Amino acid sequence: MTQTTTTPIQAVIFDWAGTIVDFGSFAPTSIFVEAFKQGFDFGITLDEAREPMGLGKWDHIQAVGRLPSVDARWNSQFGRSMTSEDIDTIYAAFMPLQKAKVADHAEPILNAIEVVNDLKQQGIKIGSCSGYPREVMDVLIPVAADYGYRPDCVVATDDLPQGGRPAPYMALKNVIDLAVTDVNACIKVDDAAPGIDEGHNAGMWTVGLLLSGNEAGLTFEQYQAADKATLDAAREKARAKLSKSTPHYLIDTIADLPQVLKDIEKRLLAGERP
Repeated sequence: MTQTTTTPIQAVIFDWAGTIVDFGSFAPTSIFVEAFKQGFDFGITLDEAREPMGLGKWDHIQAVGRLPSVDARWNSQFGRSMTSEDIDTIYAAFMPLQKAKVADHAEPILNAIEVVNDLKQQGIKIGSCSGYPREVMDVLIPVAADYGYRPDCVVATDDLPQGGRPAPYMALKNVIDLAVTDVNACIKVDDAAPGIDEGHNAGMWTVGLLLSGNEAGLTFEQYQAADKATLDAAREKARAKLSKSTPHYLIDTIADLPQVLKDIEKRLLAGERP
């Protein structure tokens, strides 16, 4: 089909887990719990594993270790706080576990493929970046492609020597690789605060996802079965966390993105910048 578009939007850059695939972002969180257990026979909760989501995975482990609750238990068990060597050990346990399990969580979130393909038909480029390292992305990318998700660009957290989120480097690498001419014409979509901060730092419009991602922590089955009160509570829990990063828009899932893009188009055409 011939692409015909007058949209001023040049690219949308998506996060992966909790945004496009893996409703509830369970692949990384459950593996963090297992990696701590395997590396040191040390228990963390899913909520603790979720707390710093969006960072690169080594940095994520470090951030979990610095949580007051985790640090207190670590000191009680080992007589000291977590060291870089401890983080290396947990990361070494994390990597094979994550590579083995990530494909099990590659199913696209409801409406994600339709929304992405519609953007492509408008001539909008599809970028992506992840807190996963490249060796995990190399497992996830082909499985997601089998489901129909094929972004034009994929940047992993360890692709760049400068590091990952909340710094803008992965988002800006997308800009370069996609030949985008104006960061103001780009939108970053993410379910975690570091990814929203990344978009701000790159000079882009930012959209946070409340119900499909890490902060709500619902499985797709829980989401489908939830009553209004349950969804409202999950939405407000996520809003409290994501609002600290001041995203330009907060929506429930990617299914709500098309209306946001229409509004951003109007604002761009009126001369507004992020």
